Amino acid sequence: MRSMDFSSWEAAMTTIVGLAVFTLLGVGIRMLMMQTIQQRRERMNRQINERVKTLMAAYRTLGGSFTGQLTVDPTHLRDMRERAPTGEGQQESAAATSERARRIRDAVEAALADILLLGTEEHCRLAGQAASDLAAGRPIHTAELVVSLRSFIRSALDLGPMPDDVVIPLQGPTRTQGSAGRGKADADRSGNKGGGGGNGGGGGGMGMGADTVHGAEVVPPHAT
Repeated sequence: MRSMDFSSWEAAMTTIVGLAVFTLLGVGIRMLMMQTIQQRRERMNRQINERVKTLMAAYRTLGGSFTGQLTVDPTHLRDMRERAPTGEGQQESAAATSERARRIRDAVEAALADILLLGTEEHCRLAGQAASDLAAGRPIHTAELVVSLRSFIRSALDLGPMPDDVVIPLQGPTRTQGSAGRGKADADRSGNKGGGGGNGGGGGGMGMGADTVHGAEVVPPHAT
């Protein structure tokens, strides 16, 4: 305020222009800082959203089942083929079971890889132990890892902890649906349609033959 001079019009204009420039610089710096902070916050929010979304998908994969077989079979496809029985019916049943177990194991392995990438320290410790057991050929349980994921996701979404009176049974990996039966049904349906088309073509050929025979029986008028 001491440097302001309003003794003349020139001095007053100079003072006003200086104040305007100073104010514009201050506003510009403030807007730049706010924009930088906002972009950083949006980037962090996107990262958090992607992290929570990935961990939620892993949670559904590892804990989507409450009944049945809650362990993950680590047997590989080559070992399943070696153990396959010799009977035809037994082979089909064993193939369907092994295919289902293989799908579950592959889904669990992918979920464990995501957890090792984006999980917390506790998640990485549990997922690393589970991955080591799978690599060593030992069946694994995912219930403890599922509980840890559930607590973290609820906390990240600002949800309260699970009530103490809620009893949750042990959770296991989601059971996948095999596509062998559906593919066989589609193949049978396609075969039936193809057979119907062949019969229709045969009927058309028979009609043409009858017309030809009938035409041979007709005697032209000039022939008599």
